This record gives sequence, C-alpha cells and structure tokens, in this order.
Amino acid sequence: MSENRTEISQLGEFGLIEHLTNTNETVQASTLLSVGDDAAVIDHFGKQTVITTDMLLEEVHFDLTYTPLKHLGYKAVAVNLSDLCAMNATPTHITMSIGISNRFSVEALDEFYAGVYAACEAYQVDLIGGDTCTSKKGFTISVTAIGEVSPDTFVTRSGAHPNDLICVSGDLGAAYVGLQLLEREKKIFLENPKIQPDLQNKKYVIGRILKPEPRTDVIEWLQEKQITPTAMIDVSDGLSSDLLHICQKSQVGCHLYEAKIPIHEETREVAYQFNIDPTLCALSGGEDYELLFTISQKDYDAIKDYSQISVIGYVTDIDKGTKLETKGGNMHDLIAQGWNAFRK
Repeated sequence: MSENRTEISQLGEFGLIEHLTNTNETVQASTLLSVGDDAAVIDHFGKQTVITTDMLLEEVHFDLTYTPLKHLGYKAVAVNLSDLCAMNATPTHITMSIGISNRFSVEALDEFYAGVYAACEAYQVDLIGGDTCTSKKGFTISVTAIGEVSPDTFVTRSGAHPNDLICVSGDLGAAYVGLQLLEREKKIFLENPKIQPDLQNKKYVIGRILKPEPRTDVIEWLQEKQITPTAMIDVSDGLSSDLLHICQKSQVGCHLYEAKIPIHEETREVAYQFNIDPTLCALSGGEDYELLFTISQKDYDAIKDYSQISVIGYVTDIDKGTKLETKGGNMHDLIAQGWNAFRK
C-alpha cells in the first residue's frame, strides 16, 4: 500500500464512488446498465433471478488486526456468492455498500476494492451498484448478490426426503482452526509486538478463513451431470447447525457418519495442536462455505467418483431423530453448536 494518505473528505461521496469504480468493467451479457445512474438494469433472458444480501461488521465478522483489506474485499463477495450457490444458482451480479469511519484513507479503500474486483473477475460477476456512507465507528460492509437459474431449478432447504443421501463438498473445519491460529498470534502480538507471527506451513487453514471460495465449480458440475439436489445449504454456521436447518425445513431426520466427514490433514494437525477434536471443528466451526446437500439415491453412481463430493450420511424419517454415529459405533443426538449471530 502507498505511504501517501488521501482523506476521503477530499473526494466527497460522489468523488469517492467515481474513484472506486472508474476501472469497473462488466462481462455479463445480462448487464444492460451498470454503475453511474440511479439504479442498474439487468435482463436474465428468461432465467429466474435469485437474490441474497449479507452484512459483515468489524469486530463481529472480521478483525482487521489480522485480516488484510484486500482479503476482506474478496471474502465479502465470496460469502455472498456462496449463498447463491446454495440455491443452485449461477452468480452474475453484486452491489457493494460500505460504511467507513475517518480512520480509513482512500488508499485503504483501494486495497479493499482490489479484493472486490479480484473476486468479481474470478467468478465472472459484475459490480453494478452500491453506496458509501460515513460510519462513526468501524467498518460496515453490505453486499447484495444476484444470480440466475433455469426456470424452477432453484433448490431450497425444504426438499429432502427419507432415504436421500447427505453430501458435502470439499472438506470441513479448516476455517475454524485457521481462526484459532490467527487469534493466538494476535494475542501474542498484543503482549509483545516484537514477536513475529508463527504461521509457517499453515497456508491451507489460514487461507480458508481469510479467502474462502464459493463452490461455483460444484454447481457447474452438478448442472453438467443434470443432478439437482433435493435440498441444499452452504456451510457457514457449522455442519451440525446447517444440517439441522435442512432437517427442520424438510421435516426429516438424519443419520450422519463421523468417519465419513471430510477433514483436511492440516486441519487435523492444527486441531490437535489446540487439543481440539477435529470432528468438533467440522461440526461446530463454520465459515467453510462448502455446499451441504441431499440427493436422490439414483444419483449416487454419478457422484461416487467425483473427488469434490463426499457422501456423509442419509436422510431418515423425522421420528428417527437427528443422529451422529461415531467412529466407534456409538450413537449421539446431533445438536446445533455452531455460530449464532446474536449470541452474547
């Protein structure tokens, strides 16, 4: 980042918006009118439109002590695109609104928007609008993401049926242990600023918390194979909480196998360093932004050899309850212990 500091007040609101969006380019054919007018105009040419919105608050959802602004910009986009993926939609557009205090310079916002544009380019998404305003304290980010689906192919949380297979993409728990590492190093740094962070050989778990990736690749693969999940959600609150959301909305039970939950080797190593059970990290950690979904058993042959999807259990009748079978064969009730946005 440049050592020069330009105060936001020097540009004013409209000057700041012009500065931050003067390199904005659109790639979607559906974008008819982008940034620069009272509103944007999009045409999805017969597709159905899926819309989601999310807020990120400083000291609640992110800590700038260890979150680079460029990574934060990327993540702000990525977590919203993940919600579109969870609906079986293809992301196409975002709007980005920010509330900023005077401790942030124009150069700092340039860093943040470099991350925003990097995510837009990576996922071929157009930034088509937003807002900036003054915040008395901290950094507030609000993103609205828009996607498209073929008519009536969107997937909700409420379509799971008994005997469906429970699947998850990628691996789980890495973001949680990455956060534990960053919090540990922050504590050490605050006690002794001369000590450099010890994050060598931990790139995977650190990357999972600072730069998550929405699983558009999995959605594309499912669409290519003409597999439509019966229910789906993204893993933002932890496997247990998010699976229970599907069970509640679908009015079903579940049988989850601990042995089948995918966990990266580096996640296991770091979890053991913190004396935490890796399975607990996967069940309760959150912020993995993988896709958790159910499919009909007839689709098993099509997915069984795809490395990015693991079958981790099956759906049961509601009266069977929500169960976790441990590696030792014991049965436990699956309970929600993940992220709660309003926990005190």
